[in-house]
Amino acid sequence: MVEVTKINGVKVLVNPDLLELVEETPDTVLTFTTGRKIIVKESRQEVKNLVKSYRKDIFAG
Repeated sequence: MVEVTKINGVKVLVNPDLLELVEETPDTVLTFTTGRKIIVKESRQEVKNLVKSYRKDIFAG
């Protein structure tokens, strides 16, 4: 799971395996394979780095 901050300041954990799309419009919108969308404070690049770090941790162990 990766931690992101919703636009209202609430921190949540999301499953990066369910991420389908990350858009900057200019807010960063995460779209999941379930169809659910959330707006987060992190940039597209920050989300990308969080997912990459998560995957490195998973495959390293």
